[in-house]
Amino acid sequence: MNGIYEEIRVALHIVWRRRWLALAIAWAVCVVGWLVISLIPNRYESRARVSVQMNALLPGKTSDPNDAQAGIDRVRQSLTSTANLIKVVRATDLSRQATTDAEAASLAAGLRNGINVVAQPDNFFEISAETNVGGLSDSQNAKLAHDVVQKLIDLFVETNMADDRAQNAQSMTFLNEELNRRQKGLSEAEARKVAFEQKFLGLLPGSGSIDQRMDAARSELASVQSNLDAAQGSLAAVNAQMGSTPATIATPGMSGGGSRMGTLEAQLADAQARGWTDQHPDVVAIRSQMARVRGAGTGIIAGTGSPNPLYVSLRAMQAEKQATAAALASRKAELQGTLNRMAAIQVNQPGVAAQQGQLDRDYQVLKDQYDKLLGDREDVRLRSNVANRADAIQFKVIDPPSRSRIPSSPNRPLLLLGVLIVALCAGVGTAFLQGQLKTSYATADRLAKATGMIVLGSIPETLTVAQTAHRQERLKWFVGAAGALGGAFVLLLAIEFIERGLMA
Repeated sequence: MNGIYEEIRVALHIVWRRRWLALAIAWAVCVVGWLVISLIPNRYESRARVSVQMNALLPGKTSDPNDAQAGIDRVRQSLTSTANLIKVVRATDLSRQATTDAEAASLAAGLRNGINVVAQPDNFFEISAETNVGGLSDSQNAKLAHDVVQKLIDLFVETNMADDRAQNAQSMTFLNEELNRRQKGLSEAEARKVAFEQKFLGLLPGSGSIDQRMDAARSELASVQSNLDAAQGSLAAVNAQMGSTPATIATPGMSGGGSRMGTLEAQLADAQARGWTDQHPDVVAIRSQMARVRGAGTGIIAGTGSPNPLYVSLRAMQAEKQATAAALASRKAELQGTLNRMAAIQVNQPGVAAQQGQLDRDYQVLKDQYDKLLGDREDVRLRSNVANRADAIQFKVIDPPSRSRIPSSPNRPLLLLGVLIVALCAGVGTAFLQGQLKTSYATADRLAKATGMIVLGSIPETLTVAQTAHRQERLKWFVGAAGALGGAFVLLLAIEFIERGLMA
């Protein structure tokens, strides 16, 4: 512990003996450092806090899931776009320095470097602008920072709705043009598909490819064959039953041709009421009987036969079964002929199936694109209708732009203190280093260690009265010079705080 204390005493002695050198170095470093700090221009910052809410009147209809992040990016880009910044230049004190468009663009680029937009939770943004324009005073720079932030907010609010509607109008124009073009291509593809189907697939049932339609035709042919067999079986049964059923049955005779004629006319009226035509066999038989009665004149018929109702019913069933069987046979022949024709086409033209597949794919691709564009157009139209009723982005100022009296940079009090500390350290360090370079010894012990010899004693310095007075005079000068250095530091601090007070 004593050794350390001794080393400190020796170091302080070395520095004290060269105190004027240390003070001179400190003054030189302070003067240079404080001069450099005085040349650093002040930068003033203004901050504002705003809330940006995306319109959610129709969530899921008016925007995609990524529209919220896109809206945030849009806020950033809108606030710092070149067009916006040029408007800011024209609307603030910078307009005095922007006489040409090139100068305005240059000043706008400089502003962009000082503008910062920071996203915060819950869709809050902090907008800050830092200005340091040469030729403007500190108060003007502080006012300029405030005006820049305020103008950015005003411009965004003014242009938000107009930009959104202009974008929707451009989207609608583009989508309408694309829909017209795609509709033409879709119509051509549909015409080619219809022409192909009429040429090759007109008689095949169902839909889809040739193979699918042929499978459907085979299935229908099997069903028709089954129904035809059933109809033919039913017809045969009716024919057999008719063969064993008499056409007429015996009834008691009636006198007078008029009575017989009346009966036949009643039967004819009943047949016509059932919808039988003149070519119906029963109608033909009744008319022939009426003709015979007219030719025979009057007389008495002992007994005559009347139409058998069962036979008449069987004849009606026979006609129905015959018509059904004929229709099924015709459909069977049609399907069989079509299948045979398609089989021949597949053998002679093996590329027909591939051609149909290509036509179907082309048509489906065009239809999908058209449907998607049609849906996009409806979404844009809906979004445009919403924009006509409310802004797409709601912009609310939470904290208005601030106007600071204190420059954001540089921090002069701290820098002035830092220069003073560095200057003192430089002075002390220089004095100590010079003492180490000279071969002198502050104490007898250090001399004994350096030479390896025994030091018997030391003679203290004896000063005259004149020397003592001279040294006291020099000490006063040193204290005054050191105090002047501290006073200069205090004076610079006072000047700095006075200037800040004048900014209020």
